Amino acid sequence: MWVLYSGVLQADSAPQPLHSWEYHWGDLPAGTQGTLSQPPDTSLTWNPINFPADPPERNGQEQVWFRGVLPDGNWNDPVLYITSINLIGQIYLDDALIYQYGEFDAQGRGDFAGWPWHMVELPEDFSGKPLNIRVFSYYTNIGLWGEVKVMERLEVLESIIHMSVQDLAVSALVFVLAFIATIFAVIGPERRGFSAIALFAYASGLMLLAEAPARQLIVDNALAWDTLRAGSYYTLPIALGLLLSHWFNGKTKRWLTSIWALHLAYLAIAISLVQLGFVSLSITFPVFDALLTVTLPTMLILALFRFRELSTEQRLLALCFTFFIPLLLTDMLVAHGFIAWRTIPLSYGTLIFSLANAAIFLWHYRHTQQQMSLANETLEYQVASRTKKLGRLVQELENLSFKDPLTNLYNRRHFDRVFEHECLRAQQNASQLSLLMLDIDHFKQINDHFGHDAGDSVLVEMAELLKHHFRGLDIVCRFGGEEFVALLPGTSVHAAESRANALLTLASELSLAYQGAPLTKVTLSCGVATYPDHTQDPFKLLKMADEMLYQAKNGGRNRCIVWPETPKTRDFMLGQS
Repeated sequence: MWVLYSGVLQADSAPQPLHSWEYHWGDLPAGTQGTLSQPPDTSLTWNPINFPADPPERNGQEQVWFRGVLPDGNWNDPVLYITSINLIGQIYLDDALIYQYGEFDAQGRGDFAGWPWHMVELPEDFSGKPLNIRVFSYYTNIGLWGEVKVMERLEVLESIIHMSVQDLAVSALVFVLAFIATIFAVIGPERRGFSAIALFAYASGLMLLAEAPARQLIVDNALAWDTLRAGSYYTLPIALGLLLSHWFNGKTKRWLTSIWALHLAYLAIAISLVQLGFVSLSITFPVFDALLTVTLPTMLILALFRFRELSTEQRLLALCFTFFIPLLLTDMLVAHGFIAWRTIPLSYGTLIFSLANAAIFLWHYRHTQQQMSLANETLEYQVASRTKKLGRLVQELENLSFKDPLTNLYNRRHFDRVFEHECLRAQQNASQLSLLMLDIDHFKQINDHFGHDAGDSVLVEMAELLKHHFRGLDIVCRFGGEEFVALLPGTSVHAAESRANALLTLASELSLAYQGAPLTKVTLSCGVATYPDHTQDPFKLLKMADEMLYQAKNGGRNRCIVWPETPKTRDFMLGQS
């Protein structure tokens, strides 16, 4: 920087633009040795123009000549600085070719070669001489663009670096934030949202890098830089549309999805056609800009219309886009000549967007750290608390496990509580639950013939048989009188039926006696119902099994009847009963 400033301080003249500009539509004959065989003279029609760009009455013309007068001054190392040329050109001084950008064919035409800045060396005696510039362009603009002035070489380099420092610094910052967003997209819960933010950051960072004037000092390949610039520029509305469509639902989401899909198709088609050589890269810019002038405000309006539905983070990003989008559109208008040339600080919009992202990242990081810290601090407390709660539940279950004093089986009150608990657990775990309703056949005859004490002994013997037959998680209760119920968690209908038939066989083979006197043989009737095989509501199992028990009684007793129909049919029948 000291060398640059020392060169500027030694210059006697400040940068000065050319003056007395004129233009002539069409091409002029050039000699074979890089000279004008017919120098511009008074016999040709020349018209005055304020700046050598876009003369009036183009009418499809692709070739134009400009001429202007170089300023007087005293420079140590003078150069002609031109911001850009649309699209290719030649510069003549004293009818001699001193600079050429692009390749001209025999017809004075050529292909797009990119939009670099130009630094043309000038001889010592250039002051006050006319400068002739030949331009060919099939682009929407023709001629020079930006600034055209005589400067010190070191002053040009200083200006280039000065204009690029901010863009390069913001670009580096955006790349860092894009990398962080990528990490959040991989490991975080909001993967799609952070992926869109990362894509927008990568695209805007690459665009700033490709537009920074110092790019030519890094790699001197204007067309490659402009191809990178086009790809990143065309990606911006895709990333924005992805992010906004992630925020909204319904018709707004469909509109935003259609917009970013349209831009994605344009990106793929445009770059493919350019790489295949079917179209010029320069032509893809005005088409994209025309599309962007419609889609970008549309996306912004859709976002602002649903602004109240957004979270605080989303509102912050939406406001950043609101600031960034006008800068992007203004830069586009300047590029196409609708607004006089000026430097548009796109990096400011990108910087604000980056700072907003940084704030969001820091908030997410802080929130995550707080959650992890809280989890570490309270883990032991939560374990102890849950253990204590489990102990209370066990104690509560023990307190509720009231038993029938005669048979020592659980009673109806305990069954009602356990049945509700097992039904809820079966629903939550999507597991099977079977219920068996059992009844001693002709029990009244035993009471009438042998007495109630003998009947009680039969109940005790039957209870012992049930306790030995049903083990583990099975729950057996005396439901009332000579009725029993068995609740079998995690048991299928076939297993429940098999165990019921085995029980009925054991009961029929049981030898009963009271006070040494043999009693008559005892048999059981049983009804079976299973969730979810027979019903989608496990709370209906008791009524269904009871109905099957009733059918077993009416069907001749000493048998097991399983609920036969489909759940839909039987549930409908239960609802009508």
